[in-house]
Amino acid sequence: MNEELKFIIDSTKEQMQSAITHLEQALTNIRAGKASPMMLKNVKVDYYGTSTPLTQVANVNTLDAHTITVQPWEKSLIPEIEKGIMVANLGLNPMNNGESVIINVPILTEERRIELSKQAKSEAEDAKISIRNDRKEANTELKNLDISEDLLKNAEIDIQELTNKFSVIADEHYAIKEIEIMKV
Repeated sequence: MNEELKFIIDSTKEQMQSAITHLEQALTNIRAGKASPMMLKNVKVDYYGTSTPLTQVANVNTLDAHTITVQPWEKSLIPEIEKGIMVANLGLNPMNNGESVIINVPILTEERRIELSKQAKSEAEDAKISIRNDRKEANTELKNLDISEDLLKNAEIDIQELTNKFSVIADEHYAIKEIEIMKV
């Protein structure tokens, strides 16, 4: 196989994998009603003037399916942790008991579950659009190569197979997340 051809196919596969990785990250951020330390992974805390990830200044754990605890390494950070959680706009209400921050994760309403499912569907569609754009870009690059018609057709078929494979993966990730969201 032509080196340029192999490079285009390999780089397209990497780009499509990157779209799936981004989708996985986005779906992780969509709360499914069960308390998880991952819900706070994007929370930043003002630590002596520096915006610092919450996980670098405290232990984040779950007590049960509806409660997250944040145990700061310095008690003086409790107000900053509460503020960081509020600023992150996660719809969570932190409370402190003087030792740690406790967050009760409310049970999702049916309406909110449907809304979150639509959000997950949108993320999956965005990933599939990205995958199709990667296919379009690869096909454009292939047409600019000086190769035989047969090689070009075979490479286009390979790119289409990658597109189909990664689109199915995106749909599978969405289906799993939808089940997780809709489970009461």
